[in-house]
Amino acid sequence: MNIYPKIEQTLLAVKSAAINIPSERIELLDKFAQYIADKRIKGLPVNLIFICTHNSRRSHLSQIWGQFFAGFYGVHEVFCSSGGTEATAFNPRAVKCLKDQGFRTTAGSDDTNPVYSVTYSDEYQPIKCFSKVYDHPENPRKDFAAVMTCSDADEACPFIPGAEKRFPVRYEDPKKFDDTPLEEEKYNERSIQIASEMDYLFSKSAAIIGGNL
Repeated sequence: MNIYPKIEQTLLAVKSAAINIPSERIELLDKFAQYIADKRIKGLPVNLIFICTHNSRRSHLSQIWGQFFAGFYGVHEVFCSSGGTEATAFNPRAVKCLKDQGFRTTAGSDDTNPVYSVTYSDEYQPIKCFSKVYDHPENPRKDFAAVMTCSDADEACPFIPGAEKRFPVRYEDPKKFDDTPLEEEKYNERSIQIASEMDYLFSKSAAIIGGNL
């Protein structure tokens, strides 16, 4: 997989963070990895919707890193999307964070909720990102796993129609550091944390699949 050079540099920090994933998170990610592997062993696609309240920061970071590591580890037919309990916009601070870490982003419009094209390699299709509710027509409506990336959405939505599995992979919101001296550092920190767990998730999925083929 021929990825952009700056992302290769970012992966050094991701791999370092992956070593320190807490045991309780490992237990959750192992169950998640088994779900992905079971689908692929049966020849079925894997549809994932990463959900947070506003679909502006954590859910997009998770969608993008999830799609990246699915390709990185050769776990095929994985389709990562994101949504919220309400639509706002892909936050420009999160977009900047991804650009700083090596992704290439372009916005298709200048309206209040632009559609972004995010790429990490010229060999793979761009990832389409914009803020939307989780049941938006572009998201899968059945046979998907709902991945709850924030506690508010997880608690506000005890039932996600069409979801066959639900994984509460919650992250702290970097929003609390907006317009502070720590803003850039905290967005980078959260993105690296999410990337490290997506790295573990898909490397484990690939290992399970490889052992069953």
